[in-house]
Amino acid sequence: MGGYKTDQCRVFHRGRAFHFVSYEGQLANPNRAQLATAATWFLMNGGKRWAVMPQVLDQERTSLDQELSHWLDEHIFVGVPGE
Repeated sequence: MGGYKTDQCRVFHRGRAFHFVSYEGQLANPNRAQLATAATWFLMNGGKRWAVMPQVLDQERTSLDQELSHWLDEHIFVGVPGE
């Protein structure tokens, strides 16, 4: 039986390390009015997690790092001059 395998990666961006973890998507549950969700990358920090983007299976690590770095620029480093 093949199940979902959680993935993790650390991205070093603008002199800081960021920890990302993927979580399995969920099936819809009409009884609870919950929509289906896709497997998603989350930023982990201080015991909390923030949804970042859908996970693409077999995505190359270089491409993933670029997309996560871009997300960091748009959501974490807003208004901070780039390097």
